Amino acid sequence: MARPDSPLPRSARPGSDHAAEPAVSAAGDPAPGTVGFDLVLLGTGLGVHTLARAFHEEYGVVATVVTKVGIEPMRRSVTSEMRELGAGASDEDLITALVELASERGGERPQLLLANADSLIQLMSDHREELAPHFVMPILEAETLARLSDKAEFAHLCTEHGVATPRTEVIDLGEPRGEDWEPPRTEIPFPLVMKAARTADMAGVRFEGKKKVWFLSEPAELEELVRTIADAGYTGRLVVQELVPGDDTAEGSITAYADAAGRVTLLCSARVLLGEHTPDALGRPAAMITTEFGDALPQARALLEATGYRGFANFDVKRDPRDGVWKFFEVNPRIGRNNFYVSSAGANIARFVVADAIEQREIEPVTRVDEILYSLVPMPLLMRYVRDPEMRRWVRTVARRGVRNPWSYAADGAWARRYARLVGLNHVRKFLRYYPKPTDSGF
Repeated sequence: MARPDSPLPRSARPGSDHAAEPAVSAAGDPAPGTVGFDLVLLGTGLGVHTLARAFHEEYGVVATVVTKVGIEPMRRSVTSEMRELGAGASDEDLITALVELASERGGERPQLLLANADSLIQLMSDHREELAPHFVMPILEAETLARLSDKAEFAHLCTEHGVATPRTEVIDLGEPRGEDWEPPRTEIPFPLVMKAARTADMAGVRFEGKKKVWFLSEPAELEELVRTIADAGYTGRLVVQELVPGDDTAEGSITAYADAAGRVTLLCSARVLLGEHTPDALGRPAAMITTEFGDALPQARALLEATGYRGFANFDVKRDPRDGVWKFFEVNPRIGRNNFYVSSAGANIARFVVADAIEQREIEPVTRVDEILYSLVPMPLLMRYVRDPEMRRWVRTVARRGVRNPWSYAADGAWARRYARLVGLNHVRKFLRYYPKPTDSGF
């Protein structure tokens, strides 16, 4: 794998400071190519925990995590220092806390601010004027963020730039509805898939049967669901897409980073083996193997470069068995919850953002990584859902070299290993309830 040089030394250690300190020459000046910085993370959850872990592994940085309510593993981890505002805190309270934190530190070092949730990336963008004087924020410009965060706009951009995507239609619930209003009918054959065009717009909407993604088998289901969503107060757009055949093992993830000059310096892909099936987490990968998607990576690069992308991106794709082409479903304007598969495959994600945003230095792009098995679930459960004999042999071969679990970090000690096992057992319970047997569609 073409590995970029590590931009900064592993000099800060837990318990001593929360920043990566610059290396110092004999004359007392910082060594060339090294800069001290503080890491601030907004939000919580696995995707933030593994961001903190990446920086801790690479530079010894202890992240300051600003969130409403944290998770216990981050409270206990050596990688993080938590600042929890409480469940009743508002988004404005988060912004205030960030500005106060920066003021406390007095601008002595760059403050690198990252998040890993669509709504929080949007919050950072909306408050860019308040945050920019205090933080380095390698995120999209507002206009580009608005277009790419919208799954309907994303499908249009894919078509415009020759990127393969499923057949897509849009239902706009923002238009006025009279008493005789009827949900529009679709020309896409059933079964099909429906989801909110913008995940952030659906965050505050509550109704029975709410999911991230709906699998619909007939027109009556679609009509009833659209009515329910509209009656719940959702005024955004819904995306209706053809169902690309295949179970979870046909899905894939592509993680990328684009620097300030528009260069895509990271492209890493992984084949999904099993996705989560609880209503609020449907589609999140639970197990993956890193492997190169030859025809998809150039398309991802082309789309990022054509749109002037900046920062981390995570694409959801699926290989269509009808033509063998990877179809692009959406891009998340962040690194994604399962970013640990990239770091554990040898391309520590922290290096790319530090080289770009802190050092302002070009690095050699990385597209090849080690082949590793990333998994949140026990092997017996995983193998229950991998049915193809050739794929089963591949999974077992890679597993013999070790399974990479994001919750288990040696620096956190035995409690982290125990927690990882408990998470695995909890997944067994959830799969037996929501997806007891594998299906051809993954639904």
